[in-house]
Amino acid sequence: MARIVIHEDRHSAKITVGNELKSFCMCGLSKNAPFCDGAHKITQTEEPGKVYQYDESGNRKEVRLQ
Repeated sequence: MARIVIHEDRHSAKITVGNELKSFCMCGLSKNAPFCDGAHKITQTEEPGKVYQYDESGNRKEVRLQ
């Protein structure tokens, strides 16, 4: 079953594990999940209050929820 999951964060979460700093994906776009690969950078120009869908190439389109 497919589902739509809405992520509102536009950054990574940095967590120290032992002596290592790890960056975890919070935007849902990382191809290296759960780790951040910098994909959140394309979310910086999103407009507040709108919902977007991204394809595999990072192209964005607005989604209208009913």
